[in-house]
Amino acid sequence: MIEEAFKKKKGSPKQVYSESFKRQIVAEFEQGLTTKAMLKRKYGLLSHSSLDSWLNKYGKFDYSSNLTVGRPMKDPLQQRIKELEKALELKDKEVRAVNKFIEIAERELDITIVKKSGTKQSKK
Repeated sequence: MIEEAFKKKKGSPKQVYSESFKRQIVAEFEQGLTTKAMLKRKYGLLSHSSLDSWLNKYGKFDYSSNLTVGRPMKDPLQQRIKELEKALELKDKEVRAVNKFIEIAERELDITIVKKSGTKQSKK
């Protein structure tokens, strides 16, 4: 089924995959039952960056990975500001994700998790 979704030409190092095949691979990875390395072996993916680019393009999650820090700035204060801005951006994304989880849980379970501002708390 999936194996038929792509064609590999013999003697040609470049592989061409259909969009539906790429989406299937991404969905399989996002289910959490397999790793990138396992998918590469299973489907014979030659390129190391193909799966990463598919995850960024078709994935439901943020897969941007900047593992290299880069050359530090000459001004240590500017470098620190840059690092703090990046950390703040990451925390902001985490807060938005948690709020979305809470919103979904409240809607699906029909319960109130977050109290509205201005409500009085009960005394124990």
